[in-house]
Formats: sequence, C-alpha cells, structure tokens
Amino acid sequence: MTIAVLIAGGWLAAAVMMALMYWYQKRTGDAGVVDVAWAAGVGGLGLAYALLADGQPWRRLLVAAVVTIWAARLAIYIGRRVASMPEDGRYQTLKQQWGPDAARRLFRFYQWQAVFVVVFALPILIAAHNGQSLGWLDFVGLAVGSLGILGESIADYQLHAFRRNPQNKGQVCQDGLWYYSRHPNYFFEWVHWWAYVFLAITYPWGWLTLFGPLVMWLLITRVTGIPPTEAQALKSRGEAYRRYQQTTNAFFPGPRRRLT
Repeated sequence: MTIAVLIAGGWLAAAVMMALMYWYQKRTGDAGVVDVAWAAGVGGLGLAYALLADGQPWRRLLVAAVVTIWAARLAIYIGRRVASMPEDGRYQTLKQQWGPDAARRLFRFYQWQAVFVVVFALPILIAAHNGQSLGWLDFVGLAVGSLGILGESIADYQLHAFRRNPQNKGQVCQDGLWYYSRHPNYFFEWVHWWAYVFLAITYPWGWLTLFGPLVMWLLITRVTGIPPTEAQALKSRGEAYRRYQQTTNAFFPGPRRRLT
C-alpha cells in the first residue's frame, strides 16, 4: 500500500471520527472530548501505519509498541479528567469568544484536529517504512520514547494527586517534577516525539520526522499549550501563579530562580 493511499485513508478516518466526536460533545456540552479523540486518533492511525507499512518488521513492532502505549495512557488519562471535571477553561473561553458562531467554528476546529491527527501520524508512518536493519539508534529511540511516556505519566500523576487534596484548592502545584518546570507533562510529551526521529533517521526520508517534535514544540509553547493554560491559571490563582512564573522555567526542567 502506497504512502499516499495510507495518508488519504488516515485523513478520511480521522475526519469521520472528529465529526462523530463533535456530535457527541453537542450532547454533553463538553468540548474537551476532542483531546481524547486526538490522542486515540493518532494512536490508532499510528498503529495501523505500523502494521501496514513496508519497513523492517522488528522496527515496525517497536514503533507500534511506543505509539500504542503512549496513546492508550494519554487517552485514558484525559478521558478520566474530562469525565470527572468541568469543561476545560480553554474551551469555555473559545465558546465565549465565538459567541453565536461557536457551533460552526467548533466543528471547523474539530476538523482541523483531524488534520493534525494525520500530521502527527506521519513521523510514525515514516519510521515504520524504514527498511534498514535494526541498529543502536533504534534502541535509543525506544529508550527516548519510554522516557517521554514515563515522565509524562509521573507528571500527570503528581498533578492529579495534588488536585485531589482539598487543602490544595486554589494553590499552585509545585510537587515533584512541577518544582523544576511549570509544564513537565508538556516537556515529556515533546520528548516522546523524538523517539520516531531515532527510529527513522537511517531511512533516506527519515529527516522529515524532525517536524514532529518541531511542530509539537511550536503548538505547546506558542499556540494551544502553555499560553492558554497559563492565562487560565493566572485568572484562577492570581499572584501565586505569577510568582511561580518568576521562579520556574516554563518548559525545560531546570533549577529554580530566586525572586528579586
């Protein structure tokens, strides 16, 4: 099966899935389900690509393992959060900004997420097409992917445990990994995308997988990740979060700074 056919089929499947998710969120009133659908969509499409690609079989197995474990964990975590918490403030803000046009623009937003499902499945497809013999770079990729999944899991658990304690209501989580970065979950999510670069780099077109971590970094730091998340945190936690911003790196973990 050619790469073009795999990409076109993947986009069609993702577009149908996001249309169904849009209908579902109209019934529930919670647009956050799109995040669950995105993680599950990338994982499902990535697994399909790993099974259908023409690359080295053992490498395809490594690719399938990394993307399946990553997607299953993330989709389950976000799904539980959507089911147990109010709608994410980001989507509440968007609906308020869009006003009477919210329904139409939200549908278009969901369909753009279908495009991004395919975009982020492309590095997985390229890695799965790599027909070169397994080498040490593949095991580096497996280690990097495992580190990303483990780090994000720990960060999510630490934040969940912090929020579960009623004494922490209105406070800023600075436990564990959150002491060294304001967004360690985003950082380790970004680390995970480097796994496919190492798994694909020996392939002639393997360098194209670099757009995975690059686009993810841009989205996290400039568009849908840190900016709206921190705007919401400043609204809800005020000066406490502002002090956190002044002492702690936004993305890359590092030592704390002293307040001047």
